[in-house]
Amino acid sequence: MNAPLLFPAPPIPTLPVRGRREVIPVRRIFCVGRNYEAHAREMGGTVDREAPFYFTKSALHCVRSGVTLPYPPGTSNCHHEMELVAVIGRPAFRVTVDTAAEHVFGYACGLDLTRRDLQNAAREVKRPWDLGKDFEGAAVVGDVVAADECGHVRAGTIELRVNGATRQRSDLSLMIHGVAEIVAHLSGYYHLEPGDLVLTGTPEGVGPVQPGDRLEGSIEGVGTILATIGAPA
Repeated sequence: MNAPLLFPAPPIPTLPVRGRREVIPVRRIFCVGRNYEAHAREMGGTVDREAPFYFTKSALHCVRSGVTLPYPPGTSNCHHEMELVAVIGRPAFRVTVDTAAEHVFGYACGLDLTRRDLQNAAREVKRPWDLGKDFEGAAVVGDVVAADECGHVRAGTIELRVNGATRQRSDLSLMIHGVAEIVAHLSGYYHLEPGDLVLTGTPEGVGPVQPGDRLEGSIEGVGTILATIGAPA
């Protein structure tokens, strides 16, 4: 028997699918850390080629491309991180690298916004990154393109421009762990379900954003993404 809700349930974030009327309900958001060697170096970190590592963001913090976001509270150093997003389309638990792609519905462009000062402060004292990584609007995701249309992307230019100036530019082929490896590894720890998003890490060139900045990203063969940083809330 379903009991009445004491508070209204929040709406489920959804993402549009290119060429389709249906939208994708966002279930969970997993993010891969330090998945490009050059970015790991610019952050002063090391590279682990044995296995990826993760942090998470609340699904309620996912917003669509085209949004204007207030500059986040509690930080003076909010950074952009452009990423490829893999969208799970079939349940996946303990799948192999060879079969992992069968569980990916499609791909999108993503922006992992980060309160870098809070992340760095937490990292220095070996505390979780939640305050730095998980906040309202911290996951901007573009339109999803089905793998049936774009294929399972393994290479292609990934780029982010701020006010027209290129900040990040790299190639998906430089990811330390590819999508299939990530999905297979993650499925050893979670029962992945349709609507789960996997942000696969950012290349080098991350940097601060300011109120008024216009962020435009693109991934070859996948699509584009747009966000504007507004005044502080």
